[in-house]
Amino acid sequence: MPDSNGFSERRWTSSDGLSLFARDYPGADGPAKLPVIAIHGLTRNSADFDAIAPLIARGGRRVLALDVRGRGRSDRATDPMTYQPPVYAKDVLALLEQAGIARAVFLGTSMGGLITMALAALKTRVVAAAILNDIGPQVSPEGLARIAAYSGQPVETPTWEAAAAYAKRINSVALPHYSDADWDAFARRTFREGTEGSPVLDYDPDIAVPIRAAGPKALAPNLWPYFRRLARKRPTLLIRGATSDLLGADIADRMKKAAPDMAYAEVPGVGHAPMLDEPEAKAAIFEFLRDIP
Repeated sequence: MPDSNGFSERRWTSSDGLSLFARDYPGADGPAKLPVIAIHGLTRNSADFDAIAPLIARGGRRVLALDVRGRGRSDRATDPMTYQPPVYAKDVLALLEQAGIARAVFLGTSMGGLITMALAALKTRVVAAAILNDIGPQVSPEGLARIAAYSGQPVETPTWEAAAAYAKRINSVALPHYSDADWDAFARRTFREGTEGSPVLDYDPDIAVPIRAAGPKALAPNLWPYFRRLARKRPTLLIRGATSDLLGADIADRMKKAAPDMAYAEVPGVGHAPMLDEPEAKAAIFEFLRDIP
């Protein structure tokens, strides 16, 4: 039974025994439609979809918004080297199997889009359609280096005001229109109350271990074959923040040429990554989903 936030809690088990968490939003009554699997970015969690997921569910699609291993209410991994997209993709396949879902629409923000591409390579049939939020098969090294610089680093946030200030410092370049109230809400999505009562980032700092192990030359892998496989025979939508430092306009143009049938939307005044509560993002998502079974 959904709670007052519109979702119920679902857990599933990974192949290496982790207990993983998802927010499960039931679709509104009506003709059966393919569900949506929503996957967040590197340091985030399922709360990133708390604006768009209920709206999609009201349109008749079940939405499962995941906490990827090491984030939110999912278990932390015993081996930090499992914090990589191929493992995350296998975790998603385990969810689909345990939930009895044969095919779904995937909505992936940043890392979530990389996981979606990995899924299309691992088990192509499960991906009926894909929405990539500010991510592609190639990314700008500058944006990736910026994210890598703060991921997994210790943060002093003794109060929620300090947590909001940290969130603003890290993300204001992407969301310059945010108010103090917006940054407070952002902090409450990305921090949790620690054992001593102070806010702590809601992810395992060891998610950065594979990034550090790979070194700077491996920060921007070439995933064009994965993208072409994803977009070749299935509906695909790319959403890009107009000022994104991770997905440059030149990369988006290359993606359009590689996948001429791909739908595209740009969110003005927003960087990496759109929160999907913007009018342009919402309109693109609902237009896209309208034609999906």
